[in-house]
Amino acid sequence: MKVLLVDDHPLVLAALESVIQNIGSDTTVVGVDSAAAARAALREDAGFDLVLLDLALGDADGFDVLVEFRAAYPAVPVVVVSASDRASDVIRAIDSGAMGFVPKKSSHAELHEALRMVMTGSMYVPPSMLGLEFGRSTAAGGDTVPGVMRPAAEPALGAAAHPEPHQKLPSLEDVGLTPRQAEVLSLLLQGLPNKLIARQLNLSVETVKDHVAAVLRALGVSSRTQAVLAVSQMTQGQGGFFARRAPPR
Repeated sequence: MKVLLVDDHPLVLAALESVIQNIGSDTTVVGVDSAAAARAALREDAGFDLVLLDLALGDADGFDVLVEFRAAYPAVPVVVVSASDRASDVIRAIDSGAMGFVPKKSSHAELHEALRMVMTGSMYVPPSMLGLEFGRSTAAGGDTVPGVMRPAAEPALGAAAHPEPHQKLPSLEDVGLTPRQAEVLSLLLQGLPNKLIARQLNLSVETVKDHVAAVLRALGVSSRTQAVLAVSQMTQGQGGFFARRAPPR
C-alpha cells in the first residue's frame, strides 16, 4: 500500500509517517507539507492507494483540496486527519467525498482501524459521532496532545467507550437490501454521484435515483451523509459490511 500524507506540521507529519509505516512491511509513506507538493506528488506518481489529508494547510483550504483531489483522482480514497473533531467538520468532509475522518487525538490503534476499514471499502467516522460516550474529556483545557505523538502502549482514547444497552443496532444484513441496492449503497459510500453510479452499474440515472431512495428508506435516513453515519455505526467493530462485499467494477 502506498500512502500520500499531507500535513504542514513537521512533528505531526513525522509521527504520522512512523505510525502508518508500521501498518505493514509493504506500506510505503510519502509525506509532503503543502497542497502544492501533494498535487505534484499525485501528478508524478499514479500509484498511490490512499491520501491522508490535514484540513489546516498553510497554502490552501483543506476542504477545497479534498474536493479537488476527489474530482481529479476518483479512484484514490481520501481520509481526513484533523485536529478538529467537530461534527460539522466531519459531515462536511464526508459530503465532500472523504472516505474517513480521523481526529488527531485518536490512538495508533484507531488510526490503523480507520485505514483498514477504508482500504476494504468501508467508511470510517469517529466513534464520538456514533452516540458513544468517552471516558476522557476533550473539553478546553483537557488532553490536546495528538494521539499519534503518544507512545503506542498508551491506552486508546476510546478504550472506555461503550454503547448504552438501548443503542444496539441491527446489522446491514438485517436491513434487507437487495443485491442491487447493496451495490448502489457501496458506490454511494464511495462518494459517487448518481450519474457515475448509473455508468458503473449500466443503469439509467432515474433507476439509480429509485434505488438510492429505497436504500435511504431502508436505513431510516433522509440524506447521503446520514446514510454514511448510519452505515459506519452498523459496521464499526464488525469488520465492515463492504469488506465482505467488494464494490462492483
